[in-house]
Amino acid sequence: MIPSQELLEALPVPVYMTDAEGFLTFYNEAAAEFWGYRPELGTSQWCGSLRLYWPDGRPMAHGECLMAVALREGRPVRGAEAVAERPDGVKVPFVPYPTPLRDAAGHVAGAINLLIDSGDRKTAEIESARLAAIVSSSEDAIISKTLDGVVTYWNAGATRIFGYEPEEMVGEPITRIIPPELHGEEEAILAQLRRGERIEHFDTVRVGKDGGRIDVSLTVSPMHDRAGNIIGASKIARDITTRKESEQLQRLLFDELNHRVKNSLAMIQAIASQSLRRAQSPEHFVASFSGRISALAKAHDLLVEQNLKGAEVAEIVREQVALGAEGNRIRSAGPKVMLDARTAVQLALLLHELATNARKHGALSVPAGQLSVSWMVEKRAGRELVLDWKESGVPNVSAPTSRGFGMVLIERAVRSDGGEATIDFGADGVVCRLRIPLREKGERPAGSVRAAKPHTDRAPAPAARRILLIEDEPLVALEIESQLRYAGYEVIGPAGTMNSARRLVEDTVCDAALVDASLNGYPVDEVVGKLTQRGIPFGFVTGFSREGVPQGFQNADILTKPFGEDDLLAFVEALLNEEGGQPKAVSSGVA
Repeated sequence: MIPSQELLEALPVPVYMTDAEGFLTFYNEAAAEFWGYRPELGTSQWCGSLRLYWPDGRPMAHGECLMAVALREGRPVRGAEAVAERPDGVKVPFVPYPTPLRDAAGHVAGAINLLIDSGDRKTAEIESARLAAIVSSSEDAIISKTLDGVVTYWNAGATRIFGYEPEEMVGEPITRIIPPELHGEEEAILAQLRRGERIEHFDTVRVGKDGGRIDVSLTVSPMHDRAGNIIGASKIARDITTRKESEQLQRLLFDELNHRVKNSLAMIQAIASQSLRRAQSPEHFVASFSGRISALAKAHDLLVEQNLKGAEVAEIVREQVALGAEGNRIRSAGPKVMLDARTAVQLALLLHELATNARKHGALSVPAGQLSVSWMVEKRAGRELVLDWKESGVPNVSAPTSRGFGMVLIERAVRSDGGEATIDFGADGVVCRLRIPLREKGERPAGSVRAAKPHTDRAPAPAARRILLIEDEPLVALEIESQLRYAGYEVIGPAGTMNSARRLVEDTVCDAALVDASLNGYPVDEVVGKLTQRGIPFGFVTGFSREGVPQGFQNADILTKPFGEDDLLAFVEALLNEEGGQPKAVSSGVA
């Protein structure tokens, strides 16, 4: 039976008919839209498509079209696919259903063909395959779960991150990989999903099969069925352990940079203050201060050349001593010795003071004078740099009647590291020997943040108020000591090493303590712990941030470097006014 054209016209899918020879006798509006034009009835044969192609892209001969096959062989053709090209060049994949039509005698009288656009199906299949490939090969964990938190899908990325195979997790509660203390977090996530909310870039922690904690960033989306009902959740978990470690390293680097800058500023502040106190005139102050800052700058130049890791003794001697026209009267010799950054800066300042004195009063101030600088490494309790400074050709050398800044600096700097310094004023010139312990490890960070408020209306410090000073930077320690003594306090120390700090904390009586958060790169947990046990109030004096101070003592007050005299004395007064060995809060004042 031949279907009525009215019925075929009403169909929403492309349909056309031919006679027994294959010439078009009818097509509906949907077919015209499919072909992209209106072919002429009675002249177009087999089909209305402008061009046809096999699914692999090969051109299909007009007589090979499936409608022609159905008419020639007198049978329906099923399961084949083709691609039609429209006049505008658009190619449309489709599935034809050509079927011969017979008259009452059973002879083929024509044919009808139904065209089903397979493009959407193909696209869906391709997208589905592509999505499956992305999910299976993703480095991220992609997990599906029910609204009860039961895992329904677990990809290879999840196995890589958490260690569980799919068969170990599918059907299991997602809480298996959530730390017990964070189970409430999962309940909150499920509640948001039930409300149709999406969770994006939520940083948290999960537990792997080996029990290790894993930093992850979660993106969780609700899953809907065709009716729009929420039936579960899809979760992407990205391992951000490396990112977290990088962020921590960056924080440490910034903290260390902040510490170095503030320590340098505190050192410059101490140099300025000490130079001013000993200056005989403004001109003398400018000359001495400028020379010391220049020495400090040259030392930092050497450190920068070595990426701030340290500097060689020979380079320090060359920069601080063997300069100018008198260079031919200076001899230096010694092995290659690399000093850490802190020791390198201290040695540079010491050599600057010795060289300045030699140019003003010693071997380099007279034509016949000679200077020898030699060094070696000796092993006693540990490795020590032994540096000998020998001047000659200077008759009638006599010891100074007063101790200048250079002398004090040499003694304090070397002693702060547990070393020794001897200076002899011989018949032929000054002889100085420095013994400086060599640290095997570089300085490590430790941490800050509150500064004391300015306090100008101070009462004189009561007599016998004893302040323990623990500070590894000799110039800063010297300046703190000078300010405290000038205000009437008795200063115990300073202690510049862990051994000396332990000894002073255990063996001396004091009313309060000022503690650097790091001694030569070592944390001071043991020291402040002992102070707490003894009920001695203390505060940190440091350039680090609060995160860098010993764990358990991060609520202790901090005086940030650099600071003024008023800030220091207000900070000490706050410590002394506290009971129970813990300092009170001090508001910020110094920028």
